[in-house]
Amino acid sequence: MYESAPYFYGTGRRKSSVARVRLYQGTGKVTINDRDIDDYFGLDTLKYIVRQPLALTGTDEKFDIVCRVSGAGLAGDAATAWPAPCCSMTARTCAPC
Repeated sequence: MYESAPYFYGTGRRKSSVARVRLYQGTGKVTINDRDIDDYFGLDTLKYIVRQPLALTGTDEKFDIVCRVSGAGLAGDAATAWPAPCCSMTARTCAPC
C-alpha cells in the first residue's frame, strides 16, 4: 500500500534503541513493527506517548505512521518512537522522498 507513496521520514534514538518512522498521507493509522499500535502496546499510556507529537500539532488524522523499532522493550520502544515523528514533521517543509 505504501510502497510507491511519497513519505516523510525521521529517526528517534534512546540509549541503544533506534526507531525509523515514515509519515504517509492518511487517516491516523499507526503501525509499529508491522503490527497495529493497539496490538503492539497494551497500555494506553504507551499509545499516547507515540501519538503525542501528531496530536499536539493537530495532524493526528492527516498522517499514517509506519515505525520500525529495535533494541528495547515496550516502554523503551514508545520512548524511542516518540521523537521520530517530530523529526519527520520538521522535514515536511522539505520535498518528500
